[in-house]
Amino acid sequence: MDIAARHNLPLAQETAKTSPDFHPRANVSASRLVTDFSIIRDDYHLRIVPREGPLRQDVNRLVERMYEWRGLNTDQSIVPDLHREQTTIAACKGDRVFGTLTVAVDSGHGLLADTLYRPQIDAAREGGARVCEVTRLAMDTELGTPQALASLFHIGVIVARTVHGMSDVFVEVNPRHAPYYRRMMGYSLAGPNLTCPRVGAPAVLLRLSLAHAEQQAREHGGTNNMKRHGLYGLFFSPAEQTEILRHMLAGVERRATRRPPAN
Repeated sequence: MDIAARHNLPLAQETAKTSPDFHPRANVSASRLVTDFSIIRDDYHLRIVPREGPLRQDVNRLVERMYEWRGLNTDQSIVPDLHREQTTIAACKGDRVFGTLTVAVDSGHGLLADTLYRPQIDAAREGGARVCEVTRLAMDTELGTPQALASLFHIGVIVARTVHGMSDVFVEVNPRHAPYYRRMMGYSLAGPNLTCPRVGAPAVLLRLSLAHAEQQAREHGGTNNMKRHGLYGLFFSPAEQTEILRHMLAGVERRATRRPPAN
């Protein structure tokens, strides 16, 4: 599995045995992540999407097109709420965006899933969980692959767990798709079947421990064995995870080392 970064920095050569464990960091604002972050994997690359600009527009168009193809409403779903603390990741082949998801962390604005499932999510909060959600998941059926989906989810796990220090992630999915995510990633059922007003379709709430996802990524990432390990087998290897995080946080580290001008 070849991986390179737009920064053209050398890859770390750590093996799974020597790669350091990931530990949650203090919460980092999504706006401080490197927006020119780009990781090449096979014949596509993954990027963090700026809040504005052509790539953001392409992502919105993909979400709109795929939601319409599935018969979902798009009025409230294609444009993200920029007031929320969130990071959008895109999978691109050349200039074409073919996959995306957004990780939104709990903040003063809450989560979109609170609309239907506030009692369930509040119970997690009251139990000490630091919660986030996956939203605006879309994959072009022509170019999308299980590996590309796994790559998006793995970057999402790194953003949620390692960058923001979240403990649990929620996602609202169509009940027909719930068995897939439960089988492939270990999500558990967290809320009943309801109708999501944003897309006008049935939804069910799923929950995943990010500690579990992190452990599965460390143990099985890079094995390419989806049959035994689900999507985790298609995650990046531990050495690649380390390098991804290093590049992703490059801008944060540079800002942290800057000293204020002397008076």
